[in-house]
Amino acid sequence: QVQLVESGGGWVQPGGSLRLSCAASGGFFSFYAMGWYRQAPGKQRELVATMTRGGSTNYADSVQGRFTISRDNAKNTVYLQMNSLKPEDTAVYYCNARRTTLPSTSDYWGQGTQVTVSS
Repeated sequence: QVQLVESGGGWVQPGGSLRLSCAASGGFFSFYAMGWYRQAPGKQRELVATMTRGGSTNYADSVQGRFTISRDNAKNTVYLQMNSLKPEDTAVYYCNARRTTLPSTSDYWGQGTQVTVSS
C-alpha cells in the first residue's frame, strides 16, 4: 500500500506561483497513475490534473494552460506547478495514486495541503 505526503502549499498573491510536491512510499511508484485533486470550502472534491503511468496528462478546464503536472519516478514524487494563480484556486489540494488491476481499482490519498490565493 502506498503512502502519500504532500508539501509546498501556502499563501500567495493573485498572479503568483506555487509548486506542490507529493512524495510516495510503500509501493512501486511507477505502477500508479498519479493525480491532484482539490476541495474548496463547501464544495466537492474536484479533479485538477492527472498523469498516467505512460505520461499522458489531463487537466481541468479551469487550470488548463496555468498548471502543469509532472512526475519523477526515480524520486517517487509527483509535482504540480501552479502559475497565474487566482483566488478561485484556493482549496486544499490532495495527491492521488491510482492502481488499476482489472477488474478493480485502488485509490490512495494524501492528507492534503492548503493553498490560499488572496491579496
